[in-house]
Amino acid sequence: MNSLGKWITNGSERPFYTRKNIEITKEITNAVAYVCGLGQFNFYINGAKVSDHVLDPGWTNYDKLIQYVTFDVTKYLKEGVNTIGAEIGNGWFIMNNDHYTFAFPAFMPPNPNPYHAYGKSLVFAMCLEVEYKDGTKDVMTADDTFKVAEHMVTVSNVYGSEYIDGRKAQIGWNTIAFDDSKWEKAKIVAEEDEPKGELQNQTQPPIKVIHTYEGKYLHDYADKESGEIRKIYDFSQNMSGMLEVKVKGKAGDEIHFLAAEKLSPEGDVDQMAKNWMMIDNCITYIVGKDDEWETCKLVFTYFAGRFMGVEAKSDAVEIGEMKGHAITSAYEESGTFECDDERYNQIYDMVEKAVEANMMSVHTDCPTIERFAWQEPNHLMAPAIMYMKNGKKLWEKFLLDMRVQQHTADDYFYDYEGNKFYPGDGLMPGQAPCYIPNVLPVPGMGSFYDIIPWGSTCIIGTYWHYIFYGDQKIIEDNYDAGMKYFKYLQTKVTEEGFINHGLGDWGNPRNELARENIETAFFYADAKVLARFAEMLGKDEDKGTLETYADEIKSNYNEKLLVQNEEGYWCYKNWDHPDKLVMTQASQALPLYWGLVPENKKDDIVKAFRQTLVNEQAFIAGEVGLPYVIQTARENGMNDLIAQFILREEHPSYYAFILDGETTLGEYWENNPRSHCHDMMGHIIEWYYNGIAGIIPEEPGFSKVTIKPYMPNTVNYFICTFNTPQGEIKVSARRSGKEVELDVKVPETIEYIVDRSNL
Repeated sequence: MNSLGKWITNGSERPFYTRKNIEITKEITNAVAYVCGLGQFNFYINGAKVSDHVLDPGWTNYDKLIQYVTFDVTKYLKEGVNTIGAEIGNGWFIMNNDHYTFAFPAFMPPNPNPYHAYGKSLVFAMCLEVEYKDGTKDVMTADDTFKVAEHMVTVSNVYGSEYIDGRKAQIGWNTIAFDDSKWEKAKIVAEEDEPKGELQNQTQPPIKVIHTYEGKYLHDYADKESGEIRKIYDFSQNMSGMLEVKVKGKAGDEIHFLAAEKLSPEGDVDQMAKNWMMIDNCITYIVGKDDEWETCKLVFTYFAGRFMGVEAKSDAVEIGEMKGHAITSAYEESGTFECDDERYNQIYDMVEKAVEANMMSVHTDCPTIERFAWQEPNHLMAPAIMYMKNGKKLWEKFLLDMRVQQHTADDYFYDYEGNKFYPGDGLMPGQAPCYIPNVLPVPGMGSFYDIIPWGSTCIIGTYWHYIFYGDQKIIEDNYDAGMKYFKYLQTKVTEEGFINHGLGDWGNPRNELARENIETAFFYADAKVLARFAEMLGKDEDKGTLETYADEIKSNYNEKLLVQNEEGYWCYKNWDHPDKLVMTQASQALPLYWGLVPENKKDDIVKAFRQTLVNEQAFIAGEVGLPYVIQTARENGMNDLIAQFILREEHPSYYAFILDGETTLGEYWENNPRSHCHDMMGHIIEWYYNGIAGIIPEEPGFSKVTIKPYMPNTVNYFICTFNTPQGEIKVSARRSGKEVELDVKVPETIEYIVDRSNL
């Protein structure tokens, strides 16, 4: 499908309905609709919503890429008159800033490159292809014979606020019998105002409702300043959700719904993001009719949170059944884990729910504060998520977004003086798509736009996709972008031979960032992974150049960072502490994981690494170093420490979040973190699968595996399943006394060995 025909609009930046009656006079054999409404749309035929999707299409850089959605609509159409309808809302295409909208905190300089709208008005396009039994075919597109009207959702904010006016409800608007004589004629969008992006079919899993939670009334809260009474409800689960609630009152009565991840000590909904700002989301509903139950329901956006505060501006208002419909793109399960120590199950569920809440066609960093597509978890969290969820098509979309967003030499922004600033050819931004770029380094903090563990997803995220799914096309699609990015990184090397302009071990509980150590280790990893890709693609010259450069990075890294400590064994010092020896867990783990350590020093570095763990009795690492800390510990016989650390009752610890009452993973290792729903440190799930169950890929696509289970001392039974491209692997173990009974089931197409050395 190369074209959707003309774009139509109501000429407004506000949500609208559109509809048209068409007549079909012959028997249908097949019908397909190609549909796009920007920013978000729902599509209907004869009053029925086509598909169970929500929030179509996926978020993209609309100046460069726009997704349309393909629907098989054969069963929706009939001979005779049919009604085609759609409702279109804002999303990121034209962001509405009512109530909360993202702003950088006061300690950052003002951003000279704010969000820009991608069009003058919201738009809709559709192409309907109908094939008939007699062999003929009709093609119908949206045009100015469609009618348009203002939507009952008069304001839609991408961060979760909507203003819904029940008085403007158009009952039956998408059915044949509806009288649209008062609707206006749709306008054809002028060619110069058409969306600029290339149209592509949406191939990633759409966003769907995966679970519905009942909002249970907790108590009334009286606001001390205003005296207003808020009724507080609890969904029992922090989520990204679509609100649906029954209400009754007098026409014109106003009701506010305030979502929050937590309650204040006094029992009110608490929308304050710690050390940041008030989220101030508000879903407003205006009652449409007197004394009749009606439904308030989000249409074009989603709320984030577990709790809902309800303010009614009239005593006549009644609140009926309340539901939170949890949504995600990551609903296709690839793995399961269960054991008899409930703490492990609670941690697994907490991380999984955080992953689901942040997969919305892009991988958001959190549903509340930013909703940005930060890229670093798309390699740091890739194995953990890919064991749990089918990430094949999702990662193809994430990597496509990166290629679309990659800089050319001509791309520019503005600096604080209003001058043009050219970030550089090949730069891979930390966000893709990026709607509110913060391109200039923050004094004292480094760059939040140009960060190698973020940009390296185009290389290492590709690597993990290949390891899990065994499809070489992902390398073919992303190799050139990876090479351009690597060449860009070469221009950023300091005189000392390091990369140091990013964020280091971001999220480290002691702020031990170790930029030179961490970011240069990723520079080396990028070179080694690209060299492997070059060999696979037959690019021998690239392979040789990359391997030579990797050797130079390694030599410089060890020359300047590898030292002997007071006890006489080798370790890696932190470059940012020139006057004393400082070792962090991540600074030892990354060189071990990526092969930077000279072979004759490896035993010493493992010893140093173990020392950093034993000394702290906890994971003292941020999201960047943590996956390598956990996996390096697993690879070097320290599973007992991992099991001990994750069950600590004080932070840093996964189980501490459970004791805090969290149902999704927090952003940082602390009570009441800034965001209560970040999946960026959920790396422990990878260990559930390759540590406890011991399912370790030895060849891409799991065509060859090692099964090397480990039974934590508090676990006496576990069962784990994982769907590889070759079929399901199932590992279960049961302890009886000192013996462990192990049951392994592997598809015949997979070559495997079982290693019981950890049992």
